[in-house]
Amino acid sequence: MAGSRDKKRDAKASLALLWGEQAPPRRGPKPSLTAERIVTGAIAIADAEGLDAVSMQRVAAELDVTTMALYRYVPGKAELIDLMVDAALGTPPAVTAAPDGWRPRMTAWAHQCWALYRRHPWILTATAMRRQLMGPRQLAWLDAAFAALAPSGLPAAQQHDVVLLVIGHIRNLAQQLVDADAAGNEEWDRLAAGVLERHGHRYPALTAAIAAGAFAPRDADGDGDGDTGPGTGTGHDPLGFGLERILDGVAALIAAR
Repeated sequence: MAGSRDKKRDAKASLALLWGEQAPPRRGPKPSLTAERIVTGAIAIADAEGLDAVSMQRVAAELDVTTMALYRYVPGKAELIDLMVDAALGTPPAVTAAPDGWRPRMTAWAHQCWALYRRHPWILTATAMRRQLMGPRQLAWLDAAFAALAPSGLPAAQQHDVVLLVIGHIRNLAQQLVDADAAGNEEWDRLAAGVLERHGHRYPALTAAIAAGAFAPRDADGDGDGDTGPGTGTGHDPLGFGLERILDGVAALIAAR
């Protein structure tokens, strides 16, 4: 029965839980749990083992309660994931504390967002599974992004497009980290090297780029160790490099206006 309850998502229940509008349990013994405690336990499991490891049964076991006890607070796993995402986001960056101007503010927002995906890589999967119901913290992050871009003078629709470009870049890098497999990469490199040794003459531009270091190891974490300033173009920090190119384009759009 528990498994079947996890399959169907109750959007109204999720929204009520996210915004604290659900009615408290009316029957049964005095509550020994809270939705916050359940969500905290689920996040700990996801951080350690990934989202697939989270189930109502597993969370109940970690909290030393029965699975049915959880259903008094959360209808199922789908609603639990909605709560987990919003709770894990925490407080958005105070972009107004950054130097004046849209660019440093948006840069600060992007770096904080990237740090969030690194702390909780399961969020990538959780927010890709379906159209996400937005809780108070999710809306606060979006609000902060629009606050960062407000000084740009861009129309609201273009500000939204910029946010989508930036978050798309961050999610792409997050996916690379999730998919990273050192042993698999070594095997791929070995096989690819053999193929290019035999057939490289058919792909002269690619062969030349590889020889010049196009695929050399880099700071895949994007933790700021590499060059991130405008115009550096070195590519040592994938987050900074891509972010700067996106913001360069936005700056050009603003200048053209």
